[in-house]
Amino acid sequence: MTTALTIAICKERATGEKRVAATPETVKKLIGLGARVVVEKGAGHAASYLDDAYTAAGATLAANAAAAVKGAAVLMCVQRPDNAVLDALAPKTIVLGAVGPYDFTAALPAFKKGKLTALAMELMPRITRAQSMDILSSQANLAGYRAVLDAAHEFGRAFPMMMTAAGTISPARVFVMGAGVAGLQAIATARRLGAIVSATDVRPIAKEQVESLGATFIMVENEETKAAETSGGYAKEMSAAYQKAQAQLIADTIKKQDIVICTALIPGRPAPVLVSEDMVKTMKAGSVIVDLAVTQGGNCPISESGKVVEKHGVRIIGYDNIASRIAVDSSALYARNLYNFMQSIIAKDKPAITLDPQDEIVKAIMLTHDGEAVHSLFGVPAKPATKTTAKPKAVAKSKPAAKKAEPKKPAANKAAAKPKAKPAIKSAAKSATKPVAKKPAVKAAPKTALKSVK
Repeated sequence: MTTALTIAICKERATGEKRVAATPETVKKLIGLGARVVVEKGAGHAASYLDDAYTAAGATLAANAAAAVKGAAVLMCVQRPDNAVLDALAPKTIVLGAVGPYDFTAALPAFKKGKLTALAMELMPRITRAQSMDILSSQANLAGYRAVLDAAHEFGRAFPMMMTAAGTISPARVFVMGAGVAGLQAIATARRLGAIVSATDVRPIAKEQVESLGATFIMVENEETKAAETSGGYAKEMSAAYQKAQAQLIADTIKKQDIVICTALIPGRPAPVLVSEDMVKTMKAGSVIVDLAVTQGGNCPISESGKVVEKHGVRIIGYDNIASRIAVDSSALYARNLYNFMQSIIAKDKPAITLDPQDEIVKAIMLTHDGEAVHSLFGVPAKPATKTTAKPKAVAKSKPAAKKAEPKKPAANKAAAKPKAKPAIKSAAKSATKPVAKKPAVKAAPKTALKSVK
């Protein structure tokens, strides 16, 4: 008799993290796939998902993280678990979530020690079948929305134009830097609130998207912008000459704005500086800057991570986990992203997970396999890998049946068989040494030189 594949959900332990990796909705769906889901008590409380809702969906509650992960084949998480949780995992457990691929080197020893497999959802390739698994886009969308609300909270004026008996109130002017997922949602939200909105991006393709939302598009147009987008759909880092021209245009624009929303990120690299301190000095008193890139150095060098500060009469918002500030919906979308991926790897006919290293998605997001680093981010050369199946920890294995001895082939056939065997071996060797398919584009929320924060 086999037992169900066990999936564990633990309470997030990172400071300020309110999201949860599974909601009652996705728990029910995972159970429908034949899995058993164990949820640590209180895991969803910060996102308003209570324990009773999980039990009603069919989950088993565990008193603590160690009890939740006991016997689990998969641990679904929002951020990379701490070492205490990792140490409690059984060997070959899959850790699935936003595990931080660009600073993962420090975590490699813990994964190696526990022989754990790490799947980084941030690296999801931009292909059609992976769209529903894209955590960066889902979280960036809500971050862009929340950024405008945070700006409105700190702004001392109204957004829309108002005509009253006492006089007319002019509409707020909002400038969005970076027209990726976060930027486009910020544009739409600011427009709904009645602001006059403009936006910039280095990618010419963004112009149509910005204007379709009713905003004005501002950019430096030259030959370089024709190749400003990567094959993965992200903006490239531009030349020094272009950045200088762009800075002048931004400087002329920013002094007229009331609110600036910065969303520019480059995966795995420091955020580009878009709003210098000198530019901040030219802004009107009471203006607001929201820096969604603050955790990677910031698009504004005087923003401070996790804080709202006032400098030169301008309020600068530097919340470092803005998606967590809208935890109910961000958890719901994140959990669906993880469920959609799990659905693609859970076998239909038995309680097991099949990870095919040659699959485009698996190859893109797998950082470690059974504790060994396998991703090119760690300088690991591409090499053939075999398809593996992760079975439930409690599944009993049956003894293989003894093989029958095959009769020896006649000696007369030996000479005839030899020439055919040689080319077959050559073909197999060629296949075995063939490099793995091209490295997928690293994922992060769309950005402009840029890439929208997640």
